[in-house]
Amino acid sequence: MIYLSFPSISPVMLSLGPIEIRWYSLAYIVGFLFSWIYIKRLSLSRSLYDRKSNFDSKLVDDLVFYSVIGLIIGARLGYIIFYNLEFYLSSPLNILYVWEGGLSFHGGLIGIIIATFYTSKTYKTRFFELSDLICVSAPVGIFLGRISNFINGELYGRPASSLFGVIFPSADDQYRHPSQLYEAFLEGLILFIVLNISIFIFKTLSRPGYVSGLFLLLYGIFRFLVEFSREPDTQLGYIYSFLTMGMILSLPMVLFGIIIIVIASKNDAKR
Repeated sequence: MIYLSFPSISPVMLSLGPIEIRWYSLAYIVGFLFSWIYIKRLSLSRSLYDRKSNFDSKLVDDLVFYSVIGLIIGARLGYIIFYNLEFYLSSPLNILYVWEGGLSFHGGLIGIIIATFYTSKTYKTRFFELSDLICVSAPVGIFLGRISNFINGELYGRPASSLFGVIFPSADDQYRHPSQLYEAFLEGLILFIVLNISIFIFKTLSRPGYVSGLFLLLYGIFRFLVEFSREPDTQLGYIYSFLTMGMILSLPMVLFGIIIIVIASKNDAKR
């Protein structure tokens, strides 16, 4: 087993009196800015489509703006509902204490889906044409978020007897899997590479829904696998046998991903 040293990096990147800029917050900001710039670039690249794209600048701006709102609200509500509902029902005021942590990727995904649906209806554009653009840029934000989780020493892995081991100050003296880094590598770097290969080499943006389905499929598989090395949430533990909440929420992603890919492929064959 390879032993890694926990980085002596403060979770606070910059402190200006009472104002603190944390790495986790910066990850969100950089992820949003990247998505905005990248989606704009992709939407204007006619070479990626087999037809003229109909995305104007305002549509992209609104798509990213509403997606950011949907992500934040959805991630918070998702954590409350999926991971700690009993606590927040007894202490509803704590719902507002977002600085204490508590965000769910799957909840954020639902929030983005709702925001994308709203934008597609507002601009009379097909839902999957917009969701494909969101999905192809999202892994960068996921990568940065997981790296920030590692720096914060949160969402750490189970005790490790193989691969890599890190002693997290916020846990105990056991060597544990740096599951945040596994997720950053798979759900961030690898997913970004695969999706971008699909759009630049196989022109999948011309098949609305294909990129979205591929994102759901691969993220669901990656997250399910990494959950075997990730410490379950203390308040939940294992839901059933070896299953964690993260595994349970990822299984529908795999199923819907396969269904969407099949539908997108059939629609492409009909053209």
